[in-house]
Amino acid sequence: MSSCSHEHHNALHGVHDHHNTESRLTEAEALCASTGARLTPLRKEVLELILNASGPMGAYDLLAKIKSESDRPAAPPTVYRTLDFLLEKGLIHRLTSINAYIPCCHPREGHQAAFLICTECRRVKEASAQGLLQQIDEIATSDQFGAHHSIIEISGICQQCRSKQ
Repeated sequence: MSSCSHEHHNALHGVHDHHNTESRLTEAEALCASTGARLTPLRKEVLELILNASGPMGAYDLLAKIKSESDRPAAPPTVYRTLDFLLEKGLIHRLTSINAYIPCCHPREGHQAAFLICTECRRVKEASAQGLLQQIDEIATSDQFGAHHSIIEISGICQQCRSKQ
């Protein structure tokens, strides 16, 4: 399966259901180049690890994986700077409630999403939250508050885990 189709954008879907890593890395390189930035080898490696992960990855999980898979050591500040770059370019999302990173399924679309996070299996699903975020923006602007970023995270137990109980 290649990158998400546009119709898929509004459907509820798992963030790790898209397996064509190579085309997503090529897309990321093109996106960076179009903004005058470069997807350096470390940035590419971190993005690839997040794309290939079976679930959300913490910064220290990434650090351990980089150390075990490559010759060059990567210090925590370097990994955090890399994650900040990938976040800024819209290539990944940070789930603050579990302090972990997931791939963005629609890096070009500047979409707003809500994430359903299972507290049992840590599986994450993404859904469009355009209308909800519009309301949040209206609340912020009603007080002339200049919001930079908002993310909606809903924790609970997914259907698969509930059916096991």
